[in-house]
Amino acid sequence: MKNSGRHQSQNGSVEPSGPRVGVGAVVIRDGRVLLVKRAKEPGRGYWAIPGGVVELGESLREAAEREIMEETGVVIRAREPIVTFEVIQRGRDGRVQFHYVIVDLAADYVSGEPHPADDAQDAQWFTPEEVQHIPLTRNTLELLRNLDFLA
Repeated sequence: MKNSGRHQSQNGSVEPSGPRVGVGAVVIRDGRVLLVKRAKEPGRGYWAIPGGVVELGESLREAAEREIMEETGVVIRAREPIVTFEVIQRGRDGRVQFHYVIVDLAADYVSGEPHPADDAQDAQWFTPEEVQHIPLTRNTLELLRNLDFLA
C-alpha cells in the first residue's frame, strides 16, 4: 500500500504530512508535445506535462517513465532534468492542501499512442498552434515558452 503523504487533521480535513516529490516528462514528437488534461487537483481541468509522484526507492527517470506509461500509455526514455518548481496550494482557511516539488525531465518518445488513464482526463499530442487554444497550467505555459515551443 502506498503512503499517500497525507494525514487527517483534528477537524477531519485531509492535509499533506509534508512536501511530495513529483516528476514530469517533456516529450516532443514530430513538432508536437504530449500533454494531459488533469482529472484531479491541483490543476483539475487544465492541460499539463504528464507525470506524478516519485515512489520510495525510485529514481527520477524511473518515476517519469512509469508515470507517463500509467497516465498516457506512451513509452518514453527519460533523460536529464530541465526544470524544477514547486506547487503549494492553500485552502480558504490558509491551510496547505497540496505541496509538491516537481522535477520535469526531457524525454524521448519510444512507442505508443496517448490515451487517458490513471488520473488523466485526456491525453493528446499538440502542435504549438493548438496549445495556444487550450487552458494550460501556469507552470506548463512557462516551461513551453522557455523551451521555445511557444512563441
